[in-house]
Amino acid sequence: QVQLVESGGGRVQAGGSLRLSCAASGRSFSLYAMGWFRQAPGKEREFVAAISAGAGIRYSADSVKGRFTISRDNAKNTVYLQMNSLKPEDTAVYYCAAGRRSGLLVASEYDYWGQGTQVTVSS
Repeated sequence: QVQLVESGGGRVQAGGSLRLSCAASGRSFSLYAMGWFRQAPGKEREFVAAISAGAGIRYSADSVKGRFTISRDNAKNTVYLQMNSLKPEDTAVYYCAAGRRSGLLVASEYDYWGQGTQVTVSS
């Protein structure tokens, strides 16, 4: 059982940066792959980034590649999403997810989800 709580969202001007954190509680955090997804009003939830349990494999969506970086600190049971060069189209609720399956780019493959944190980027 894993419980996830996101933090670090807020309002920022285009070109600015934010760092999201996802604090996990529960057993065997280090065995879970972790992902970040986002959802804007009226749109489907979309993949942003994912990281394997051992942090050796990372994926990111084309829309954020080169701007966003996912990382994890298993000793702190925390996953991060560093977001740089933010654009208005990055505005969304960002969700942290944990899973034990291999399809890390697909939301349905994740077992646990946080409540989300709002990110708003002004033009």
